[in-house]
Amino acid sequence: ISMADESKEFHGLVLQLINPEQRETALLELSKKRESFPDLAPVLWHSYGTIAALLQEIISIYPMLSPPTLSPHASNRVCNALALLQCVASHPETKAKLMNAQIPLYLYPFLNTVSRHRPFEYLRLTSLGVIGALVKVDDTEIVNFLLQTEIIPLCLRIMETGSELSKTVATFIVQKILLDDAGLTYICATAERFYALSFVLSSMVTKLLEAPSVRLLKHIVRCYLRLSEHQRAREALRQCLPDALKDQTFAAAIQSEDAVQRWLTLLLKNLNDPAAPAATGTVAPTASAASAAGGAARTAAVNLPTIPSGSSGAFGYASVPLASANWN
Repeated sequence: ISMADESKEFHGLVLQLINPEQRETALLELSKKRESFPDLAPVLWHSYGTIAALLQEIISIYPMLSPPTLSPHASNRVCNALALLQCVASHPETKAKLMNAQIPLYLYPFLNTVSRHRPFEYLRLTSLGVIGALVKVDDTEIVNFLLQTEIIPLCLRIMETGSELSKTVATFIVQKILLDDAGLTYICATAERFYALSFVLSSMVTKLLEAPSVRLLKHIVRCYLRLSEHQRAREALRQCLPDALKDQTFAAAIQSEDAVQRWLTLLLKNLNDPAAPAATGTVAPTASAASAAGGAARTAAVNLPTIPSGSSGAFGYASVPLASANWN
């Protein structure tokens, strides 16, 4: 099949998204073939009615979130739509447009769910993939946008209670926010924010002792290293960094991970060196703040309005694997 024919096929599938009777097949085919069409994101964004159709798919399952009645069928259909939004979030021409339209906010009700059933876990993971795509390339405007939303508490809860892959993507998002100066300043602006993050990171380290995951540990260590570059946060970390990161507990697990070894060495060096260069801020750590933040991290739930559902029919099972996503 020629490139011209492939392009014609993709454009035809995009046009089918605005037809409710053809949308099921179009969502499935586009999500499966999205990586073979580099210009899919601009075509999706600029095609008449396409983004509205994807939003209709998202909104239509809101009533299934509480009480939790989401079926694998419905979950996979909306995840196909989310996979296309992830394309838009990844593309340099469309990611700012997606942000300016505040479309990521439509995904927050999905991130706010707590059901452990597979359809919900899959929904949260795919939604995290959209946010992860937004932050993957450093962009202060994206970080500032996210900081005005509830993304931090949403990610913290998933980091504490989600599946291993969901925890990894949520921690990656927090890491990318922290690596931006605006994000580090935000987290360290109050003791409550700092300790909410510190509590969850520490809890994750404890759980890794029972179920090791090098890729998750990698992002945790990078978060701690970034926090150690902030003067007041560094002072607090000297008291609350998990012992497992201070000794050789994870030495065997990271022996082939040069980056993690380097970050951990630098983290401990920063904590042991009172003159380590760092950003300054307003963190004022207190024991009561740490306790309160720990509770807040455990119960962080965001009250979001329920938007009336659109119409939907019966749709087939479809899978949108995220294995190809590189959350490094």
